[in-house]
Amino acid sequence: MSQNLTPTSAVDRFLQRLCDASATIGGVVLVAIACVTVVSVIGRAFFSHPILGDVELVQLGGAVVVASFLPYTQFRRANIIVDFFTTGASEKTQSKLDAFGTLLYSLVLGLVAWRVAVGGIDIKANQETSMLMALPLWIPYLLMVPGLVLCSVIGLVQTLQHLGWMAKENV
Repeated sequence: MSQNLTPTSAVDRFLQRLCDASATIGGVVLVAIACVTVVSVIGRAFFSHPILGDVELVQLGGAVVVASFLPYTQFRRANIIVDFFTTGASEKTQSKLDAFGTLLYSLVLGLVAWRVAVGGIDIKANQETSMLMALPLWIPYLLMVPGLVLCSVIGLVQTLQHLGWMAKENV
């Protein structure tokens, strides 16, 4: 089933702008991680002095990057879909199954967002920090929540669109 990925409704255009902003933030963090890694490897190879805690920075930044890219992927409907069993089904049946799958995905991401937020609050209350650099661990948790929530919202909108409860055009 081919899908038009050009946003035609006001809701889709708004979500696309949010996804672009989220992906841009993820891209900036990813470039920063790459720079830290390059500097650390060069420091280790040529000066026997890597960046202390470089692995911590990569781990924490990697989590933020993934959460920042998820909404863009969901908006573009770029997640892997296994349709082996549904290829012979009618377009209406496929759309209902897609709606169910998207709803499930959205609910799971909503649950993950909630637990990441609660975990971040607990980590901040306990003043947990990374081992080597003593970075406050609640910060990456906080930075993950917007991307996870946005991804869940996008999935809910797409579920409504699959079911025909929300027009895909001229909203």
